[in-house]
Amino acid sequence: MKNVIKFIVIVLFSVTGYSQNGAKIEFSAEDNTIDYGKISKSDNAVRSFEFTNTGDAPLTIISAQSTLSSIVVTKPGAPIMPGKKGKIDVKYNMAAGPIRKTITVETNAVNYPDGRVALKIKGEVL
Repeated sequence: MKNVIKFIVIVLFSVTGYSQNGAKIEFSAEDNTIDYGKISKSDNAVRSFEFTNTGDAPLTIISAQSTLSSIVVTKPGAPIMPGKKGKIDVKYNMAAGPIRKTITVETNAVNYPDGRVALKIKGEVL
């Protein structure tokens, strides 16, 4: 009987230790990817990655950036409260050819390693 009680106590502490409390970010875009499709150079090229804070603490977007200067990223300035939605706007400067770019978002979210999320855009500028 004592072994059963010890086992239950160990399991409860393990489950409590592995449950993640804090801010959690969930993006509405499938695979965190926005497909521009085939677009012309005259398109305004602004797309938004919409997300929800599904955690129990305020979500802070620390940084959102691309390694390319041809992408302008706009992140929310204020923390996103639990249950609320936010968006990260991405503007691609239209250069003819395929679009295959990644934007790195750094957050305080506990559901991604180190709070870093990779967002992707793809498509083709005609």
